[in-house]
Amino acid sequence: MVERAKALTFSEAMSAEAFSERFPANGDGNLPRLIAAAVTHVHDLIKQFRPSQEEWRKLIAFLTEVGHASDDRRQEWVLLSDLIGASALVEEINSRRPQAATPNTIRGPFFRNDAPERASGSSISLDGIGEPLTVSVRVQDLDGLPIAGAEVVTWQANGEGFYENQQPDLQPEHNLRGLFRTDTDGRFRYRSVMPSGYGVPDDGPVGRLLTGAGYPLRRPANLHFVIRARGFETITTHIYDASDPHLGEDALFGVRPELVACFEPVEIDGKRARAVSLTFVMVRTKPGRA
Repeated sequence: MVERAKALTFSEAMSAEAFSERFPANGDGNLPRLIAAAVTHVHDLIKQFRPSQEEWRKLIAFLTEVGHASDDRRQEWVLLSDLIGASALVEEINSRRPQAATPNTIRGPFFRNDAPERASGSSISLDGIGEPLTVSVRVQDLDGLPIAGAEVVTWQANGEGFYENQQPDLQPEHNLRGLFRTDTDGRFRYRSVMPSGYGVPDDGPVGRLLTGAGYPLRRPANLHFVIRARGFETITTHIYDASDPHLGEDALFGVRPELVACFEPVEIDGKRARAVSLTFVMVRTKPGRA
């Protein structure tokens, strides 16, 4: 019988190594290495900040509360991932595109996959509450050629910073949501209302922790889009209002210079309104990506 090598004695200096050496040396895949790397980082943080037993118990209690706050309707772990920038980093790593292409951002928690299809020129504001907004959209490829028949889903918060599925008793079903298709010139337009910026949920353990630490939990005013076309990579992105004062502190790290647009003041039927023109640039699908 072959004897295992003598295990390292656990000590402050060799704590992570004492854990990592217990994995089989010939283990398959990245999982053992990922676990060992994560544990090494945790041990390094403990050595750096040297928490007391009570402080460590508070951290465990926080993680436990995050788990208890997660269910089919609310995912507090996803919120934690979003607010620490982990979701944005995963998106950045997995959706690298040429500089001229529209970048991806995270989808956010208020997306619905059942947005009703609407005709170009129609309004997605079903209650008509808010400052009128006209949105003109063009979808094209890297050569500037139009992409006809692209499917574009859009959704947004209202003028008070609430999405329709946050206020099911106050807003009409599917308010400020719509699915449009581009014409032969890659274009469509629709009417809406100006969105407002808003705070991310702060009534759970993640929000309470970051708020207590003085961390900003605001999102600048934005429009959401998911754009799909046969033969092209799907775009999931935002467009942000250039005049919003919170552009520099988006809680979900979605703001990019190329995603900031001016919502210009205009007059429609003698009334104050806004208008914005947007161009989305798609790249062709690579093997294994959609």
